[in-house]
Amino acid sequence: MRPYVILNAAMTLDGKIATKTGSSEISGEEDLRRVHELRRECDAIMVGINTVLADDPRLTVHRVDAEEGDNPVRVVVDSRARTPLDFRVLNDEAPTVIGVSESAPISRVNELRKRAEVVVAGKDRVDLRLLLERLHEMGIRRLMLEGGSTLNYSMLTEGLVDEVRVCIAPMIAGGREARTLVDGEGIDDMSDAIKLELERFYTLGEDLIVEYTVKR
Repeated sequence: MRPYVILNAAMTLDGKIATKTGSSEISGEEDLRRVHELRRECDAIMVGINTVLADDPRLTVHRVDAEEGDNPVRVVVDSRARTPLDFRVLNDEAPTVIGVSESAPISRVNELRKRAEVVVAGKDRVDLRLLLERLHEMGIRRLMLEGGSTLNYSMLTEGLVDEVRVCIAPMIAGGREARTLVDGEGIDDMSDAIKLELERFYTLGEDLIVEYTVKR
């Protein structure tokens, strides 16, 4: 058993979620409110360690009306326990779960345990399926994935995503080194691509929102 997973992201028309320098201000104000409403509806929000290191995110609900109890559990996939102890994801605004692997330095794991719940899942890298099973055991039923391109790829290719919701902004970034919605190794044959079914689409301000379910 695992939570129902919704991958949510904002990208440019050419599929970039950040420029080559890491700039990622893509969504308009209307879409940012949509994102925070979705956070409020979910039990947890998951990101990868690269997102944490790049953005120092709060991962809370703060662009729409909300109470402290509306904040989802924050989940960080962090195989080597690299989450900085002074980063906002470890503040007291919401509970935090750090998923690490058995290869994480025990000293770092012990420090993180003072500020968050640490789940050891996987030998060298976090076993995402096992981590999700543990989250389900904690009572998490609906999880929002705000991963970077690498975590998005891993979650999709392991069959752990149920919905994909994307904000497409009217801008083009370009750049061979700019992050796309999904990176990773990629597939060899297009017939092996992850198939989606369009559920709905609509505009928010100047942005286009598309929502898909993942075909099984």
